Amino acid sequence: MDCDVAVLGGGPGGYTAAIRAAQLGARAVCIEKEPELGGTCLRVGCIPTKAWVQTAHAIKDAGESFAKFGVEVSEPRLDMAAANAWKDGVVKQMTQGVAQLFKANGVEWVKGTGRFKDANTIAVEGAEDVTFKSAVVATGSFPLRPLIPGLDSSRCVDSTGLLAQQEVPGRLVVLGGGIIGCEFASIFQRFGSEVTIVEMLPTLIPQEDEDATKELAKQFKRRGIVVHTGKQCTGVDDHGSHLTVHFGDGETVDADLMLVSVGRGPLVQDLGLEAIGVQLDPRKGIAADEHRRTTVPHIYAVGDCAGYWQLAHTAFREGEVAAENAMGHDAVMSDRAVPRPIYTDPEIAGVGLTEAAAREQYGDSVSVGMFPWIANARAVMQNETVGWVKSIHETRYGELLGLVIVGTHATDLIEAGVVALDAEATVETVADGMAAHPTLSEAIKEAGLVALGRPIHIPPKRKAATLT
Repeated sequence: MDCDVAVLGGGPGGYTAAIRAAQLGARAVCIEKEPELGGTCLRVGCIPTKAWVQTAHAIKDAGESFAKFGVEVSEPRLDMAAANAWKDGVVKQMTQGVAQLFKANGVEWVKGTGRFKDANTIAVEGAEDVTFKSAVVATGSFPLRPLIPGLDSSRCVDSTGLLAQQEVPGRLVVLGGGIIGCEFASIFQRFGSEVTIVEMLPTLIPQEDEDATKELAKQFKRRGIVVHTGKQCTGVDDHGSHLTVHFGDGETVDADLMLVSVGRGPLVQDLGLEAIGVQLDPRKGIAADEHRRTTVPHIYAVGDCAGYWQLAHTAFREGEVAAENAMGHDAVMSDRAVPRPIYTDPEIAGVGLTEAAAREQYGDSVSVGMFPWIANARAVMQNETVGWVKSIHETRYGELLGLVIVGTHATDLIEAGVVALDAEATVETVADGMAAHPTLSEAIKEAGLVALGRPIHIPPKRKAATLT
């Protein structure tokens, strides 16, 4: 089979690359071994996880807010079978949607495991070889599993294994306090599990803004989620009926199930890449430039396998960039305004620089404004007043450097910061713009006003007394 662009992998980066190449006039072929398109994200990652997030939100709203709104319901109770049916239905709809998009754009899906035979041919197990002018590698990533004694127990599962659970564990230990670990901890606490997080680093979600991680830790503690930071897991004992997890300096905790979420590694092995000259690192992934071009000029790499961000939305954009360059255009991938959504409760979202990163680059020429949700009318109406919006800008020109949001709908609201940073907007542009009232988005404008020293809906900071 001959084509212009062959894409190896049908996840967010891969299917986007195939569709975009077809839009530009290419005969595009996507090689995917799984029975459904969509990759980890759609099948066993972000989509099913966030479907469970909606179930968790519904439990919270029914238990904490409905009575305040004047809506009488009985005590909320999780129906795990129904929650799983909802999750699986969402996944089915979204994966089928990708297949329909392939048909609509004329992309051919070759089902099977692909491996590079040479620099212009991919051999597909169970199908004919695919020859191409350009190729895009989008093979994704896999869950890492550290070499800890006892971690091979069937009760120690990765995110895919946890999503397959038919019953809620009474006690869940989460190994890893990163994004995946914290999201599942948040979900399963709402589902009724006793949740314990063990994280070897000093904070949860250490790459995020310090104020955000502190707020998350505080809210997790209020919800009864036990967090052990700065503690390393040293071993796991499987007693048949339950686990004993050892960590720190002789500490232990019993659990019915353990989630191992210590990161993901790039899927780059056994693809035949090194034999054709593609430079790769088993830990970091495939080396690719801002055009997503590898060391073999007509082969590109996108998504988790390419060693950049491990996010579906960056993979989407990388897929577009790779396809456009494969078809002779000049597209560049920018990481200036990459949103960082975290679907915990409270939600966290950031874009641009954190406050610490901004101060490291700009020193004292940084101003920050924080606006609390308790002062936002829409948040009060929704009984969602935990958290705040933080605006970060440099004071010489007023350029917005970052936006961090903790609280309700943070992951939706962060897009305003993405647009502002992409446009190289100033904090004045954000603060002086009009936000519809009453809306949650007003808090973004208000944070800018606080940063400029002219807040409207919270009291101004008192000036320090001057000694005479």
